[in-house]
Amino acid sequence: MATRTLVVDNGAATIKFGFADEDMPYRTFANNITRSKAERKTFVGDQLETCKDFSGLYYRLPFEKGLLTSWDVEKQVWDRLFNGKIVPCDPSTTNLLISEPILNLPNIATTYDQLVFEEYGFHSYTRMSAPQMAMYNEIPRLYGQKMTSGKKRVDCAVVVDSGYSFTHIIPFWKGKPILVGIRRINVGGKLLTNHLKEIISFRYWNMMDETYLVNEVKEACCYVSNKFWDELDICKKSPRANKILQHYVLPDYSAQQRGYVKGGSKSKQREEKGKGQGKMDLDDAEDETNDTDSEAGANLDQSDSDSDEDMSEPNEDEQVLTMNNERFTVPEILFNPSDIGMDQAGIPEAIVDAISSCDEEIRGMLYANVVLIGGNAKLPGFRKRVANDLREIAPSEFDVRVGIDKDPFGYAWKGAKRLATMDEFASEFKNRLVTRAEYLETGSALCESRFRSAV
Repeated sequence: MATRTLVVDNGAATIKFGFADEDMPYRTFANNITRSKAERKTFVGDQLETCKDFSGLYYRLPFEKGLLTSWDVEKQVWDRLFNGKIVPCDPSTTNLLISEPILNLPNIATTYDQLVFEEYGFHSYTRMSAPQMAMYNEIPRLYGQKMTSGKKRVDCAVVVDSGYSFTHIIPFWKGKPILVGIRRINVGGKLLTNHLKEIISFRYWNMMDETYLVNEVKEACCYVSNKFWDELDICKKSPRANKILQHYVLPDYSAQQRGYVKGGSKSKQREEKGKGQGKMDLDDAEDETNDTDSEAGANLDQSDSDSDEDMSEPNEDEQVLTMNNERFTVPEILFNPSDIGMDQAGIPEAIVDAISSCDEEIRGMLYANVVLIGGNAKLPGFRKRVANDLREIAPSEFDVRVGIDKDPFGYAWKGAKRLATMDEFASEFKNRLVTRAEYLETGSALCESRFRSAV
């Protein structure tokens, strides 16, 4: 009989995992295989943490265009996760709750079933999309409210999942996705990083092979602007008058292993954030409510306080990358894909289109429960921009509320943890599970039947 449940949010870039019955926060590692030019070593998953020189890394990714297509790569990563090398896991006595891509293809879903039961031998498992995992959280807390007495979860919500490959907008009713309302924008963290690589390579140095480093630059410097044209004018001013300009000190992978934004307190925070990614207090994250003023951390007000330090002249032994309008023009693609020639709507327009395709009776509730999750939601100013733009184009008779957790990156994992541990979800979780004995008797047909409510 299974005694523990392992929760795995199998993202295209990062895997979040942990046992549901533990009070510890989730752990993370890269969902890829990398090859280092400098060290001439291959790193699988968490082994990348031991790399000493991140320049010119070559990536092999299991996901292509949001779908798990390279099972050879994924299996090597899962081998480290499920074979006791990362967590003390005995699959024969463990339930597995794992995420899958939104609108997953049947042949890919079947391969999930085969590996979980035939290769690793888990006692039982279920799979669902990350947005559906997020629906098991107490969403009213994102708006400073409490869950209505007697309710397990909200009736209606729109989950905006902006991740590595794509941005998906999924409306939910009674915990199930409204399929006609699902929208996809072909912009994710991967596209933003690649676009930033092109800009830096054109304006400064050739960094087309420095994916890892440019991604760190993006996470340290970029933010979502709420006054795009005003800040674009500021970027044209002299360095002393330009409060947006930042200097990012590049690592040399000898004396300096990590890059940082020039300016004492801010750079220290960036380094601590990078080292502790994914290791936060779950209780603090649950209690976090939205503060619209605190989200523009990388905006003008923040830059003002550090302007004197940031504008200091670089040392001769430092290789410094100057970040000016790139800081906010790159994330702007999430809201205006047409900036790079993509004939698609931005996030606010896609939310309105998704809600408009749903029944009129629930549209008001959907506008009042918009939830932002995924790695791109961590960009400072993201929630405020979505809320402002959505309020401008949404029907005036509806209230618009946009919520984001303190940790949008792990919000789906926390929802899955609640599903596996909370008493009010016990029967639902039990009914979703397929045991290995059932699979060996009926095959993937039973899995498809049990998991049908997943996106």
